[in-house]
Amino acid sequence: MKYPTTFKDNTQDSYHGTIIKDPYRWLEDDNSKATKEWVIAQNKVTFDYLNQIPFRRKIKNRLKELWNYERFSTPILVAEQRYIFRNDGLQNQAILYKLLEDDQLKIILDPNEFSADGTTSLGEYSFSKDGKYLAYQISEGGSDWRKIKILELASGEHLADELEQIKFSGMSWQGNGFYYSRYPKPKSGDELSARNVHHKLYFHKVNTAQSDDILIHETPDFPNRGVFANTTDDQRFTGIGLWESTSGNALYFLDRENANVKTAIFEEISHDFSLVGNIGNDLLILTNYHADNNRVIIVDSRNPSQKNWRNLIPESEDKLEDIELIGDKIFATYTHNVSSKVRVFDLAGKPLEDVKLPGIGTIGAIHAKRNSETGFFTYTSFTQPATIYSLDVKDHSTRIYKAPKVKFDPTLFETKQIWYDSKDGTKVPMFITYKKGIKLDGNNPTLLYGYGGFNVSVPPAFSVQRAVFIENGGVFVVANIRGGGEFGKKWHQAGTLASKQNVFDDFIAAAEYLIKHQYTSSENLGIEGGSNGGLLVGACMTQRPELFAVAFPRVGVLDMLRYDKFTIGRAWSTDYGLSENKDAFKYLFAYSPLHNVRCEKYPATMVMTADHDDRVVPAHSFKFAATLQDHQKGNNPVLIRIETSAGHGAGKPISKLIDEAADLLSFMFYNMKATI
Repeated sequence: MKYPTTFKDNTQDSYHGTIIKDPYRWLEDDNSKATKEWVIAQNKVTFDYLNQIPFRRKIKNRLKELWNYERFSTPILVAEQRYIFRNDGLQNQAILYKLLEDDQLKIILDPNEFSADGTTSLGEYSFSKDGKYLAYQISEGGSDWRKIKILELASGEHLADELEQIKFSGMSWQGNGFYYSRYPKPKSGDELSARNVHHKLYFHKVNTAQSDDILIHETPDFPNRGVFANTTDDQRFTGIGLWESTSGNALYFLDRENANVKTAIFEEISHDFSLVGNIGNDLLILTNYHADNNRVIIVDSRNPSQKNWRNLIPESEDKLEDIELIGDKIFATYTHNVSSKVRVFDLAGKPLEDVKLPGIGTIGAIHAKRNSETGFFTYTSFTQPATIYSLDVKDHSTRIYKAPKVKFDPTLFETKQIWYDSKDGTKVPMFITYKKGIKLDGNNPTLLYGYGGFNVSVPPAFSVQRAVFIENGGVFVVANIRGGGEFGKKWHQAGTLASKQNVFDDFIAAAEYLIKHQYTSSENLGIEGGSNGGLLVGACMTQRPELFAVAFPRVGVLDMLRYDKFTIGRAWSTDYGLSENKDAFKYLFAYSPLHNVRCEKYPATMVMTADHDDRVVPAHSFKFAATLQDHQKGNNPVLIRIETSAGHGAGKPISKLIDEAADLLSFMFYNMKATI
């Protein structure tokens, strides 16, 4: 296959005496004319290839048909009002409505009006405790950089306040304002790739200029340190967390009844600490300190020293994910073998009973006010779209509040969870979903998905793309490999730093299990993963290219020697390590996808990225694709699909999601020679 010519230069670096060539370094400059021309040329080759797939239009039409169903969020309870997000089916962005007494809907905020093509989306949002205001973030083109606007809910008018330079920030209201975090303004042209340093926490009062915001916390001596804040339901306490990576944070608190004096709870950035509520003077902290599967401790705000901490909900064999205080009860969400459980406790931590859930699946956070009689949550599985349930606080019963009507029959499919042995004997679970009555003859198109990093779990969830895949005879598989958060801190740490190879071994062992048990064969097995999962795919396809037919490294971290040079990359070092460290360089270089491409027959590959990805910059994908194209033996295509006006994934409009899913499925089926 003929690819655009990609110029090589003589760039090289010395890492601890080892010379590493980097001939495509120039592709890191996403503003250069040469890079922009390369992107255009690569996209032309990619879309010319995709356009000639005969069933691509058929797949896209089915995706569009299946995606066209009404979807709701859980109701949001604010003061005496209820709000809800709704998408009528194919709207690019969900609309925020107010629920009226007669169950009618009144539009409050329509993100589809932010831009004509739907590429400007709603990010984080937060209602003031008194229900007067809605503060919300806007993301343009999928960027992590945000703006904050404030809507007065009674009048429907926006305040003059507009805050900029927002990144990796929530908005936590306290009285007539809210806490938020921002970075200094980057130099023009560097917004999408420059390193993010000097995160600061501010307090903004409504109807004031951003220049008047009050600086709450900064760490000038630690430029890579970030900061976040959250307030308790009664607005008395504010938790302030300091982070340097994706796991671990210090925690302080402010007490309005004590002149907002900042008081330390835990000052080391070594474990996770989160202020999840309070009972009077007592702070409730969710932490994995001395509890790999998490516990809830009580910290007396008047005497917070560690010797006075006491357990409220102790660690169990299942991972404790979150708690919600409703009335005189605590509703705790757990993960049990990668499926959700909800257990109820009294305020003294005494177990009451479990909430009966619909089946093996995943629930979202329980939404309720502290004095509510009813809560709400979503439930989903691999074959059931997100369904809204109400929860009776008194008797813990549940019932369907809103169920989607999808042109998809889940009774035709089944999901089973199996456990397999990884290379070192570790038992690893995976979910396998397929049409009932499947023949295990090795001929089934199969897509193996994984993530394996940053304490992030991959629980059961419905996806239109996956539904269309299994409808057409596909087997969809999720491997819950090490590095993720499915089984607590030890499971996460077993896939980090010098142990990162465990993650790839787990994924490869999953593939070998599927082949051995004749779910599929190497000629019919595809692999997919995004971000850290893109690294997973890149590493596995370069280590075992003969094992897979198709590979989709999406928005992947693929250059492990330079990932820390861009945006927030240095924060990932607790999972990866840094090439500036000699020992870390050795293991990073050993698995870095970019640096392990050889003259081999690689799977049919479609690298996927986006021009506004300012989290994992597209240079990772650019350099990896160019290197693969230069080294590919045989006829398997190596393409790169570069989405425009899109970022790492959040807020992507439905129209782009449909196009992307159609291209992925078409490429996969076509290269597996499947009949559609």
